[in-house]
Amino acid sequence: MSINLRTFFSGAFAVIIILLTALLIWMIGSESTKSVEKSIGSSLAGEANRMAEKLDHFMWSRSGEVQVLSKLSAFQEPYDKAEISGLLNELKSGLPVFTWVGFLDSDGNVLSATDNILSGQNISQRPVFQEGMKGLFIGDVHDAVLLSKLLPNPGGEPLQFVDVSVPIYNKQGQTTGVLAAHLSWEWSREVERSIVDPLKERMNGVEVLVISRKDDTILLGPDNLIGTKFSDKVLQKVRAGQNSWMVEREGGNNAYLTGYAYGDGYLNYPGLGWSVIIRQPAEIAFASVHQLERFIILSGLAAAVVFGVIGWFLAGWISRPLNAISKAADLLSSGACVDIPTSARITDVAVLSASLQNLVDNLTKTEGKLSYMSDMAMHDSLTGLPNRAALDEFMAHAVNKAKQNQTTLSILYLDLDGFKRVNDTYGHATGDVLLQQVAGRLLESTRDHEIVARLGGDEFVVILHTSAGKPMQESEIVATRIINKINLPFLIGGESLHVGCSVGAAVWYPDAGEPAEAMRLADEALYISKRSGKNRITFEAAS
Repeated sequence: MSINLRTFFSGAFAVIIILLTALLIWMIGSESTKSVEKSIGSSLAGEANRMAEKLDHFMWSRSGEVQVLSKLSAFQEPYDKAEISGLLNELKSGLPVFTWVGFLDSDGNVLSATDNILSGQNISQRPVFQEGMKGLFIGDVHDAVLLSKLLPNPGGEPLQFVDVSVPIYNKQGQTTGVLAAHLSWEWSREVERSIVDPLKERMNGVEVLVISRKDDTILLGPDNLIGTKFSDKVLQKVRAGQNSWMVEREGGNNAYLTGYAYGDGYLNYPGLGWSVIIRQPAEIAFASVHQLERFIILSGLAAAVVFGVIGWFLAGWISRPLNAISKAADLLSSGACVDIPTSARITDVAVLSASLQNLVDNLTKTEGKLSYMSDMAMHDSLTGLPNRAALDEFMAHAVNKAKQNQTTLSILYLDLDGFKRVNDTYGHATGDVLLQQVAGRLLESTRDHEIVARLGGDEFVVILHTSAGKPMQESEIVATRIINKINLPFLIGGESLHVGCSVGAAVWYPDAGEPAEAMRLADEALYISKRSGKNRITFEAAS
């Protein structure tokens, strides 16, 4: 006994400390995770929003410059090609982001262009001309086609542009041409660096993605991702116009704390709908939380060892007098005449507990046998559900309670459809297992203060406490739930078995006397359900 008690005390102390440690980890970890997620997430979302605004502001500025340039009288007839060429080259010189700017006539012929590139050629089939003839056009990022071999490209990387074009009007307001420009997409890298570089000083592993609305292509981001498709639920939130943050999981186990924003334009510039995502691996974002959790775990384990040792010695101090009391109690049980020893180290409660132990054991055994016999008499041996005797006892209490509260009792008679076929096909053992599983589903469909009883065979009765205002509707809801649950397949012995459930229902009201009439009506309603096609509920109301 001394060893067992020592083990109990030592283990109990250690388990309590470990449970407290686990509770602390859960509480502190949960709150810390929320705090870190909110802090870092809002920061990432703010930076994403700032970058989206910068991108849109840049495009607004460039499109505005092209529009202003198109209003100059030099582009109205008669054309002064030298003056136009000078204006175009001056624009490119002042803003190198304009990789190419050209003036096209109404047929798509390039009349003048920066560095004379494409001069004299016809580009009427290009969207930059076709859309520019209709009004202000700002195209999404695309690869160079005509200009890829004509523009200088020392690095050799693929050239990408954003198109801006506007129609040119003469003094009579007629469209006489288009002013078109290709903006180098490299300017976005400058915007990215202005956002990310300061961010990386505070956060490790941060990466920025700019995604096209047109085809979900990654326009800006790590080199290995540019040009690939981005598919994640965060994109749906961005497209919905939300600017916020979330923890997302991409593909396998790569989790990110992600801030996102939607480029919805700037002033009169409608925007191209670029989605800006700035994310940090969750492993890095929550590193401080994980470090705190590890510290709590180590501290908890150390405390568990210390208190386990304390419990061991404390149990030894307590167990010595208890051993003497235990031996005396055993002698008393055998009929010997001995005195129960006392101890100055232990209170009288310990002595009383030891002296009464045998009496308590005997009473417990007797009570347990009586309880077991009573329980067997009130429950169905196969399903464990209350039987008819238990149902009658429940009804007596339920009727009194309903009369006091002025509520109703709804009675559901249930019978399984197709149960005989299961018994005949698979045997009674399988049928018994099916009845046990049906009992479980019926219990899942009802509340604790209601009763599900088995009357015999495949017949069951459910008694519901329903309100006086709408008992039929409430009964129908429960009955429908039961039918739906019973209709689900039963997996027994590797076989998927199906049965239905017919239900008859009736309501007992407090002013209707004894509930026997309602029970009879529910029983009749059950057979109406059977005759009407089965697997349905038929309702009868007691008068």
